[in-house]
Amino acid sequence: MTIIHAEDTCVRLDSAAALFHSLSDQTRLAIVKRMAGGEVRVSDLIGELSLAQSTVSAHVACLRDCGLVQGRVQGRSVYYSLTCPELMDMLAAAEVLLAATGNAVSLCPNYGTATTELP
Repeated sequence: MTIIHAEDTCVRLDSAAALFHSLSDQTRLAIVKRMAGGEVRVSDLIGELSLAQSTVSAHVACLRDCGLVQGRVQGRSVYYSLTCPELMDMLAAAEVLLAATGNAVSLCPNYGTATTELP
């Protein structure tokens, strides 16, 4: 019989919440998806995402601080990549879940992205 300790569960839930929070931004998700194709520099992401260098750098730093991406210095450039390819498996599972729910989460009044037109 396994005994479940409330403290252990809270720590795991805190970590899971932090993971999902780190991925809760569309720009960070776009960066992660781009890194799934291989290493990328911030300067590459700037052009692809049409965002300011400071914005892209801040998002990459967030992902790095969460341990989801890592940097490799080559000359004067830093090439970023995913630390765990399993992250893409999790995102693929999320896409399956979204499809199964008919993307109902987009209608969520707290977190949804769907907008309703006012008369």
